[in-house]
Amino acid sequence: MFLVTGATGGLGRRIVRRLREQATPVRAFVRLAAAYQELEDRGAEIFIGNLQCDRDIRKACQGVQYVISAHGSGDNAEALDYRANIDLIDCAKAANVQHFVFISVLGAERHYEDAPTFKAKRAVERYLQQSGLAYTILRPSGFASNLLPIAEQFRRTGIYLLIGDPESRSSIISTDDLAKIAVDSVSIADAHNQILPVGGPEILKRGDIPKIFGHLFNREPFLINPPVLALDGLRTVLGLVNPHLQASLGTLRTLLADEFYCTPEEIQRVEAIYQFRLETLEHFLRRYLAI
Repeated sequence: MFLVTGATGGLGRRIVRRLREQATPVRAFVRLAAAYQELEDRGAEIFIGNLQCDRDIRKACQGVQYVISAHGSGDNAEALDYRANIDLIDCAKAANVQHFVFISVLGAERHYEDAPTFKAKRAVERYLQQSGLAYTILRPSGFASNLLPIAEQFRRTGIYLLIGDPESRSSIISTDDLAKIAVDSVSIADAHNQILPVGGPEILKRGDIPKIFGHLFNREPFLINPPVLALDGLRTVLGLVNPHLQASLGTLRTLLADEFYCTPEEIQRVEAIYQFRLETLEHFLRRYLAI
């Protein structure tokens, strides 16, 4: 039995889908207000709970052999990215879970002081390494699925908003590939007790993405390219009325202002461990946009 947190998110939903395609029992940890009907229809066991409640986490871990922590923080990194994962690790250990897969973030080790999510993910990584649990820590770059609504908007308007330097590099991971890697990590010995950067098979400049959209939809992109300083101004204004939101925007600024890509050697290592070729961003988009 797998326990998957963040089961209704873009990655968690794909993890549950993959497990059920293999007829593997999976317990999907969801919020009451979440849209979880698809997961239930696929045969997942639905556990309705709150990741900020350690009692719910303890109950969810009962009878579980494997845990995949795939939930995000929204605007509350301390409660969800940090505290909920610490409780999840403790409860998994108490329940004698055999393997714990943690979805971290590429660059978690870089000490971004202004990025609460990065700091929380790194602290959880250290805690998991010291917990005594068998683990795999995955550090993905940006999710390809996050570009799907942007691609649909581009299809309608031809407009692409790119904040920051178009020359900044990234290696966007197919969300389906990441789901496969997360699931397979529990059964591949070379993935055990490893921290693995995970990205797509190509290093892209951020300015390449609207060019890919233009190629897919056969139209010239209209690029809007404000500097990251524009976000700094917005953060300053928001900080006057909502300091918590101002802090959470620090993570967004970090993502926009810095490069997040895997080296060719890191990608080759992942492909060798998991024995498959990673999907390019263009191929992922073609599949989902029916182009």
